[in-house]
Amino acid sequence: MQRKGKTLELTLASMFIVLIAVGANITTIVPFLVVGGVPITLQTFFAVLAGLVLGSRLGAITTSTYAFIGLVGIPVFAQFGAGLGMVFKPTFGFILSFILAAYAAGKIVEKRKSVASFITASLVATAINYVIGTNWMYFSYKIWAEAPEGFSYGVAWLWMLAPLPKDIILAVFAGVMAHRLKVSVLSKGQFKHLNLGA
Repeated sequence: MQRKGKTLELTLASMFIVLIAVGANITTIVPFLVVGGVPITLQTFFAVLAGLVLGSRLGAITTSTYAFIGLVGIPVFAQFGAGLGMVFKPTFGFILSFILAAYAAGKIVEKRKSVASFITASLVATAINYVIGTNWMYFSYKIWAEAPEGFSYGVAWLWMLAPLPKDIILAVFAGVMAHRLKVSVLSKGQFKHLNLGA
C-alpha cells in the first residue's frame, strides 16, 4: 500500500510539473491568449493549484523539481527557456516564488478545509508570487540587468497591474477547483490513503 501511495504521489507530482510547463508556454500553443501584447500564462495558476491539491510538502517538492529541471537545461520555462542563465533573468523570481507559494497554499488548506479557505490560500499564494517576483525583477534590473530608461520600484509594480485582474480571477478559480477535487476525487478510492494534507 505504501509503495502504491508513493507511485500515485510521483504520478500526481509529475502531472503538475507538466501542467506548469505547459502553462508557461500556453501562448505558443494558443496564440490568441495574448491580449494587448500581454501573454495570459497559466504558470502561476498551476503552481498554486499544485500546493492546494498536493499539500505543502508535495506541492513544494513539485515546484522545486520544476525549477530544477529547467535550470539543468530542460526547456520548461516561459518561451521554452532553460539553463542556469535563467537565474539572471529579471523574471526568475516568479519561478522561484512558486516553491513558497505552493507550500503556503498547502499549509493553509491543511488546517482549514472550507471553500473560503481554499480561495484565501490561493490568493495568499498569488500575493507571494507577486511580492517575490516583482522584488527580484526590481533588484535584478538595478544590480545586473540593463534596466529600461526611467525604471523604478514604482514602475516595477505598475507593470504588474496588467496581469493582476487575470491572476486574481485564476486564483479564485484555482481555490474552487482544488476544493472540488479534494472533496469529489482525492478523498475517495485509492487517493484517500495519500498524504496530500487532506
